[in-house]
Amino acid sequence: MIIQRVVLNSRPGKNGNPVAENFRMEEEVSVPGSVNEGQVQVRTLYLSVDPYMRCKMNEDTGSDYLAPWQLSQVVDGGGIGIIEESKHRNLAKGDFVTSFYWPWQTKAILDGNDLKKVDPQLVDGHLSYFLGAIGMPGLTSLIGVQEKGHISAGSNQTMVVSGAAGACGSLAGQIGHLLGCSRVVGICGTHEKCLFLTSELGFDAAINYKKGNVAEQLRESCPAGVDVYFDNVGGDISDTVISQMNQNSHIILCGQISQYNKDVPYPPPLPPAVEAIQKERNITRERFMVLNYKDKFEPGILQLSQWFKEGKLK
Repeated sequence: MIIQRVVLNSRPGKNGNPVAENFRMEEEVSVPGSVNEGQVQVRTLYLSVDPYMRCKMNEDTGSDYLAPWQLSQVVDGGGIGIIEESKHRNLAKGDFVTSFYWPWQTKAILDGNDLKKVDPQLVDGHLSYFLGAIGMPGLTSLIGVQEKGHISAGSNQTMVVSGAAGACGSLAGQIGHLLGCSRVVGICGTHEKCLFLTSELGFDAAINYKKGNVAEQLRESCPAGVDVYFDNVGGDISDTVISQMNQNSHIILCGQISQYNKDVPYPPPLPPAVEAIQKERNITRERFMVLNYKDKFEPGILQLSQWFKEGKLK
């Protein structure tokens, strides 16, 4: 079987920015083509490129659930494909399947037990949504808000989302509204993104952190303070938000993307002054990992799909 694939060519270093040269495209590679019992041959349709992959580029990912990519080996991540040949009893030719460990190559022979069959009807035929709103980013947002946000409908809560125009942030804000937050404010980095959040996704306000004073804009947008903070970025922005959080409020620690090119622990410690505020106001900030909630994946996907079909989730 002749394939194309992407392998890790070099590591950026724990404190370096990734560059294209860290990867290498290998054309016309010959790999064994025989499918054994329990295996399937798949053709790759979609691959997902996500922030957590920056950690996989280091020799030590800093996380017990992420294995590092190996030099000169094919890289992997969330993917979707179609089965071309099957020797697995529950999977047939023509089935669409997904995996969190999909190799970045045009075709592959995989163990059928590592694959999950997906139903195109759940996404109205948009298979790539299984890597987005109705996949891991959607589940991360939904389960994160449900488990760590402590939202109760009708109690006038204000939610702030950083990285609000990204895969998780854009969904988290919409889900905050759907679960009962009365006000949702997004923080992002361009005027276009701000407009998109308020005009398309139903955010009540959006702040461009590259323009003006974020603390002032946050006070204007959240006059009653912040009750729930969906944090994708960490760093200075998060310090500013935490400073305006209410007593007994909650941080959903989804990601800390401002810190991923630095050699710091995860989650990164807060500066002493911010930590003092957190303790004083009894603000929860627990590490959230969606992979610890596998029992909630199935109902979560059905809920996300339902909202999508009803036009409530974009």
